[in-house]
Amino acid sequence: MSVPDYMQCAEDHQTVVVVVQPMGIVPEDQFFRIYKRIASVSQVSIRDSQRVLFIRFRHHYPPENNEWGDFQTHRKVVGLISVTSCTTAKEWPQTSDRFHGQKEVFGSTLYDSRLLVFGLQGEVAEQQRTDVAFYPSYDDCPDVEKRVEDFVESIFIVLESKRLDRATDKSGDKIQMLCVPFEKKDFVGLDTDSRHYKKRCQGRMRKHVGDLCLQAGMLQDALVHYHMAVELLRSVNDFLWLGAALEGLCSASVIFHYPGGTAGKSGARKPSVSSAADAGKRHRPGALTSSGISADTSAEIGRAKNCLSQEDIIEKYKEAISYYGKYKSAGVIELEACIKAVRVLAIQKRAMEASEFLQNAVYINLGQLSEEEKIQRYSVLSELYELIGFQRKSAFFKRVAAMQCVAPTIPEPGWKACYKLLLETLPGYSLSLDPKDFSKGTHRGWAAVQLRLLHELVYASRRMGNPGLSVRHLSFLLQTMLDFLSDQEKKEVTQSLENYTSKCPGGMEVISLPDGLKLSPVPFTKLPIVRSVSLLNLPVSLRPHKVKGLLGQGLSSASPFIYSPITMHSRGDERSKKIDFQWVQGDVCEVQLMVYNPMPFELRVENMGLLTSGVDFESLPAALSLPAESGLYPVTLVGVPRTAGNITINGYHTSVFGVSSDCLLEGLVGVKSSGCMVEVVPSLPRLQLCTSLPRSAHLSSEDLSTSVSLQLFNGETQQLTITLENIGTETLNTLELTSKTLSTKDGISVTGLPVSSPLRQVLKPRTENKPVGSDASKNEFNHVKTLEAVLTFKYSGGAGQVEGYYRELSLGVRVDVEPSVFFTRVSTLPATSTRQCHLLLDVFNSTEHELTLSAKNNQDLVLHASECQRMAIQVDKLDFDSMPVTDHDALRQATVRQQEEKRQQVQGGLINSTLDIHWTISSIQRHGEASVEGVLNQLILEHLQLAPLQWDVVVNGKPCDCDVIADCRVGDAVPLEVKLTNRSKSAVGPFSLTIVPFQDYQNGVQNYDLQDAVTFIGSNTFYIGTVNPTENSVCVGALLFLYTGDFYLNIKFQDDSTARDLPPAWFCLPSVHIKAQEPVEL
Repeated sequence: MSVPDYMQCAEDHQTVVVVVQPMGIVPEDQFFRIYKRIASVSQVSIRDSQRVLFIRFRHHYPPENNEWGDFQTHRKVVGLISVTSCTTAKEWPQTSDRFHGQKEVFGSTLYDSRLLVFGLQGEVAEQQRTDVAFYPSYDDCPDVEKRVEDFVESIFIVLESKRLDRATDKSGDKIQMLCVPFEKKDFVGLDTDSRHYKKRCQGRMRKHVGDLCLQAGMLQDALVHYHMAVELLRSVNDFLWLGAALEGLCSASVIFHYPGGTAGKSGARKPSVSSAADAGKRHRPGALTSSGISADTSAEIGRAKNCLSQEDIIEKYKEAISYYGKYKSAGVIELEACIKAVRVLAIQKRAMEASEFLQNAVYINLGQLSEEEKIQRYSVLSELYELIGFQRKSAFFKRVAAMQCVAPTIPEPGWKACYKLLLETLPGYSLSLDPKDFSKGTHRGWAAVQLRLLHELVYASRRMGNPGLSVRHLSFLLQTMLDFLSDQEKKEVTQSLENYTSKCPGGMEVISLPDGLKLSPVPFTKLPIVRSVSLLNLPVSLRPHKVKGLLGQGLSSASPFIYSPITMHSRGDERSKKIDFQWVQGDVCEVQLMVYNPMPFELRVENMGLLTSGVDFESLPAALSLPAESGLYPVTLVGVPRTAGNITINGYHTSVFGVSSDCLLEGLVGVKSSGCMVEVVPSLPRLQLCTSLPRSAHLSSEDLSTSVSLQLFNGETQQLTITLENIGTETLNTLELTSKTLSTKDGISVTGLPVSSPLRQVLKPRTENKPVGSDASKNEFNHVKTLEAVLTFKYSGGAGQVEGYYRELSLGVRVDVEPSVFFTRVSTLPATSTRQCHLLLDVFNSTEHELTLSAKNNQDLVLHASECQRMAIQVDKLDFDSMPVTDHDALRQATVRQQEEKRQQVQGGLINSTLDIHWTISSIQRHGEASVEGVLNQLILEHLQLAPLQWDVVVNGKPCDCDVIADCRVGDAVPLEVKLTNRSKSAVGPFSLTIVPFQDYQNGVQNYDLQDAVTFIGSNTFYIGTVNPTENSVCVGALLFLYTGDFYLNIKFQDDSTARDLPPAWFCLPSVHIKAQEPVEL
């Protein structure tokens, strides 16, 4: 026997073989539809009996296998059903002849046969025949199953009669010698009268009767016959038939222990095991003995020892297989016995012993097998290994079967069958075609074997003519096995992938195979590898801000509690993902990825963009090139949200090596992310700021939109022009400008904006013992200061303004101030006028250039580099009390110290404007103003303060002050007028003034004895009453000069309590100089 039945199982020993074959031209689909209905009658309960006959239908059965029917009766074809088409009566004779010819193929073993004729009607079809059934068509045949059951019952009758005939054979010692085909030549010339020959015949017949009993449903009888056959055949060393007897004993015991079968068809068979009492009623008593016939076997049937235990079944299988192995021509029998034993061991869950049987089956030589038979053999071995749980071993043989499908000796290789078998090997090698299974932890399985298998899938799919499938498998290999590829293999795989994608680009669609398997898309999450994802805030100038008064409008007021832990907990997950800044509709938004190129060559990534949900988002794809093994490399992906709402960044898409990938963040391993959801607020205007000065390369603060920097000398002025342009799509509705300084004491003055107070000199006046020219002094005056201020533009408009959002645009101004002119010392001297004084300033030029200093109504002073000179300026005294206060409320709320500082600041500013000191550096065309505000002390301020009591003296109609000389004539009455104006806040007076004339000889001698030279018209004492604030009082008198000359008037206050309570500075009267001339001659 050369064709093994790999589907054999132990319970097949109780079946009878019926061949169903088409005859003539029969449509294949119609035949298999009828065959399926016939095969459904797999077991028939015999009427008037408790026995069941099992049938094994085959549509193809090798005739050479039928020759082994005497060796094992379940291999014998006992029934034939032919299916044919016949449309006319003329064709019927030819059809009948064909049927008889078909029966002759199995004629020696057939018990009965049937012919099913479809399409014939008329007289021929109306004939009543038991072996022929006529049907109008393949669709009109309702009683096919009933006919098959009747046919099976007829087979059973023949089977039962043969069993009884064999069991009651009375031919004495001359029992027929049953033999297998290859034994016939060995029996030529054999002594048939020897005792050894007779025992061999008896043993083989006992075994044959056991087969018939097993097929006829007599299980216990079969066990008895098998036991007796084993004893007889063992005594004569008939090993081939001894093995068959042992196998029959094992099969009967398996049927007893496992009524559901060992082929996996649980419940398909429900045989009833006959008891000893029933056995006597169903058949004639009697069985073969050593001499021929015995009367009754009921005693032996009931013995439990006849049935092997589960452990003994395997031992007997081993013994039987060892006997089969002695005969080269019994290789098929040995192989099938191994398969049957494995199925039994699989049910017993004895995997290791089953593997020994399978290992033996692998090495059984069946001679020259066809490629199809090899494929079938390896496939069955794979299924059996899978049955006992040896998944990797099963995958190995299935892969061998796949390779056999495309062997070089096959004219037309079956690449589709090869591909299908390769797919079935994947679970055995712990390989899944779903890339998600490779992101759940450590790698499972042998990577080298998996790589080989994936390469074979790629090649097989290409030979199938499916390049899309090749691209998917190669993409899967590159994604999941990247860590196990050498540098050279990485280059080769990527080159192959690029070659495939040039013809068929890879995508993210699911590929459905004909057998229903679906191949998931393979995103390239490792090309490149992403380590972190960060949503970037908008630039400072574009960030939206919520109006403070509207911050609480979005909060729910459903709960009376300020804080609810239940509500907060329920929204914890959402809040953990949402980012605390906002994007703006219509503005470009950025997401930064830190990526790594694991490839040993430059990686080009094309069409890389964002995958989002929640709002309409326009992704702006980017292309990048990563150097080989680049390390972490920042990549910024941008896009524009077109609607407002909450946007979620789900991942990114790429195109690498011609494969488009959608990589989701939830599928990435080890990725750090601060969140993936951000709020998009409605659109806002967008201002662009330009300045007349160049921008600074470095921002002093991250909150600044832009900044300018410049270098100025102390006191220098620089004009700055700011241009604002709305470059957005929304209309600008509101614009608000604010400013602040980042410096505490000193600042910069921006015209029109209260940025800060004017820059003041804060250097301490130098001490008298420190020379100005020393190095220490130079270092003190050459210190460069940096001053900063910020201008903020708040603006809004469009839909964002409706929702309460605005933007801020900040301009930073940085000024590096170099020292120019310093006043190292200041003092005052009284002037000739009571309303003036001399201000003495020691001026130091701290620049490296020649500097010219100028003041109002004063000569220019030229200072060389690092030179100090004294400058005297005559200054009109100032009325500080009459200066207006800009912010009375702020002044009232300030402390006493703050009020004093504010007052001194205002006074210093007034003095600066009065002096109007400017400097000019002609060599570099720079100029500015100099301030004395920082060096003024309280004493100096008092000297510059205009006295609250203003005294005006008028002689002969001419005010006398400073160097004014009043002219008069000798003998003429000279009017004298003294006026007091009270500018203080309280009433003053009364005062008594005495006028004393004198002459100054300019040699230190003053003459007060002038009774003969000057006389008063009236009293020389003036009396002034109480003068209220803002009022004045005038005293009038007259003098008469008797001689010519220069006279002076000394106005003294009489010593009284009122004058003594006021400061002496309040009684500073101007000196009076009168020049008496000769009278005019008439």
